[in-house]
Amino acid sequence: MKCFFDTSVLVAVFLGDHPAHDRALGRFLEATKESSFCALHSLAEVYSVVTRLPVRPAISGDQASLFLENLRERLAVVALSERDYFAAIAEAAAAGVTGGRIYDALILRAAKKCAPEAIYTLNLRDFSRLAPELASRLRIP
Repeated sequence: MKCFFDTSVLVAVFLGDHPAHDRALGRFLEATKESSFCALHSLAEVYSVVTRLPVRPAISGDQASLFLENLRERLAVVALSERDYFAAIAEAAAAGVTGGRIYDALILRAAKKCAPEAIYTLNLRDFSRLAPELASRLRIP
């Protein structure tokens, strides 16, 4: 089954005390590059989130980079073209999307490019609103 991982799930994979860690890690460990995907943008989001968490000891940039290498080894990374970006932003603007939700719209655009049967996210409500046509594929791990 082709599946796509949202940033929210990828962050949970690497944080042992995250409430969704066990479920997210289980899905991640089943993933293979041939059938599992994430957005290129998610790499930057994962890095940003884990390196700014108020945890002790803090997660260093080097450690976060190792997390990203784990993602790259197990998931195919989907990049958006300039045309994809402009189309996603135009669609989001027409739908009244503002602020940081644009990043979710970009991630959903990447998901559409690989046509997965399942999109794993911990952000089900926002993803359902942004892409109602994908609602039947949205899953919480």
